[in-house]
Amino acid sequence: MPTKETTKETIKPKKEEVVKLRGKYIEAVGRRKTSIARVRLYKKGTGVIIVNNDKINNIFSVDKVAIIKSPLKLTGLLKELNFSISTTGGGIKGQAEAIRHGIVQALIRDNEELKPVLKAKGWVTRDARIKERKKPGLKKARKAPQWSKR
Repeated sequence: MPTKETTKETIKPKKEEVVKLRGKYIEAVGRRKTSIARVRLYKKGTGVIIVNNDKINNIFSVDKVAIIKSPLKLTGLLKELNFSISTTGGGIKGQAEAIRHGIVQALIRDNEELKPVLKAKGWVTRDARIKERKKPGLKKARKAPQWSKR
């Protein structure tokens, strides 16, 4: 009869090892709202994307991963390049869009011919929309307190 210790060891999932990327790379920065993503593109890769020293699927949901990989699918470079990404600030979607912007910038630095295709989608330009600041005397950026005549 197996002991409790051996059954725990077999049930316990093993932690996946993260691939260490080394060698020459192309660096770019992507921004969205208050999120910043520093992207490193490694040529001759296998399609590995590491975000904050973890695999992309462990950090982002499926729809956010689709946002991140969309420029790679469009250009057909999904399985040819590796990425190491460091991201800070903002929320999950803001970080995903900052990563997309950084990937686009890195792809353009690698191959200038991809720019018209990516620009047609609107991914080359930084999306500068950020939250408007609150003004004095108002409840929010533009919402005023209720006005009463008397």
